Amino acid sequence: MADTNLFVSKSDYAYAELRGQILSGTLPAGTRLAQYDLAESLNMSITPLREAIRRLSSEGLVTVETHRDVRVSTMSSDEARQLFEVRLSLDPTAAELAAGRRTAEDIAVMRSAVARLLPVTRQWGEEALTAHRGFHQALYRASHNDVLIRLLDDLWDKSDRYRRLGLELPPGDEPRTRDLQEHHQLVDLIEDGRAAEAAQLMRDHITHSLTANAISALEDREGVRTA
Repeated sequence: MADTNLFVSKSDYAYAELRGQILSGTLPAGTRLAQYDLAESLNMSITPLREAIRRLSSEGLVTVETHRDVRVSTMSSDEARQLFEVRLSLDPTAAELAAGRRTAEDIAVMRSAVARLLPVTRQWGEEALTAHRGFHQALYRASHNDVLIRLLDDLWDKSDRYRRLGLELPPGDEPRTRDLQEHHQLVDLIEDGRAAEAAQLMRDHITHSLTANAISALEDREGVRTA
């Protein structure tokens, strides 16, 4: 649990704590949030907790059915596809900008991050997902576009539930060596200033991501068929 001293208010703390648990899957989709029990566990009154829940509701992470009945929002193929489509547009832009703006320090940070990568499979689980995020964050920061970085960080957060669903699917056991190779190739292309090639490789990388696997699985579960 996070240190409350790091937050401006109890509401901020409750928001960060619940958001983290939802995105990590600790609070699965459909879970009912018992507000008074949560407030007690977080050592606060019900008021700051409700403020946090309003923020989470505005982000679509919880659904407020009545004043007291709050549930973690369900996962849907529609949301997964929307997140995927935006990342398919913005991640290549970040790679392209990074190839034109990277500094020696940026490259060193990316090299360090890529050295920590593990196959993103069920076997490696959270450790691999954390390392994977670290690499992408290093690449985003090399774009030196603060607005883009914030957008991509938020998209990454909101995609986490779908990424974890992708790990639970049969492809989650595959070695995913392609992913590892692509990360190394991305750093090489960015370091060499090959912007168009870096953008195209990033587009291919997102196309074969765990979120893409989750979309198909959710469509099958919902009986959705896309053209």
